[in-house]
Amino acid sequence: MKQGKRFIEASKLVDMTKSYEPQEAMQLVVNTATAKFDESIELHVRLGVDSRHADQQVRGVVVLPHGTGKTKKVLVIAKGAKADEASAAGADYVGGEEYINKIKNENWFDFDVCVTTPEMMGLVGRIGKLLGPKGLMPNPKSGTVTMDVAKAVNEIKAGKVEYRLDKTNIIHVAIGKKSFGSEKLMDNFNTIFDAILKAKPAAAKGQYVKSVSVSSTMGPGVRLAVKM
Repeated sequence: MKQGKRFIEASKLVDMTKSYEPQEAMQLVVNTATAKFDESIELHVRLGVDSRHADQQVRGVVVLPHGTGKTKKVLVIAKGAKADEASAAGADYVGGEEYINKIKNENWFDFDVCVTTPEMMGLVGRIGKLLGPKGLMPNPKSGTVTMDVAKAVNEIKAGKVEYRLDKTNIIHVAIGKKSFGSEKLMDNFNTIFDAILKAKPAAAKGQYVKSVSVSSTMGPGVRLAVKM
């Protein structure tokens, strides 16, 4: 694959054979984010578990102290008082069956997170095949199926992120923007990494964390030397 001049120059700053201390790695990933826009910074954690087994899944949610740098649009499927609570909390879209139909008939996905109440899951389930592949299906484990819709909306707006294992046993999660600087990125990294460590499945055997790296949208990966 042909690499751009900017990427090649940025890669010269990183020793690919070395694992850096987290603080140094955060500064490096900021220094190598040289695009003209505010690049996102993403954490990649490869785990020694097998995602094919239900008892080795790693998934959870956490509110990052400095958020992700992106304001998420929230759709709340609710009715009555719960709909009013969601609106008051700042949800971008609030409604019931009209939004189910809008998604189904118009292929509308102008939102980043969908929150609903348990009583509305029957309706939401009708479009599960549409929401699921896009990672938008509400789930109790991620706090998006709840009676406390106001709390859910507030946490999402404050920087709540979900982390989950993919099919290759790696967690990919955004931890901020280049403009955050290394200190804020470090705070966010510590919060999410601690959560991943605490989420270690009882069925996991051997080395839990295989490797950890961070990268910017357009920059090279930087490996971290982490203590478990």
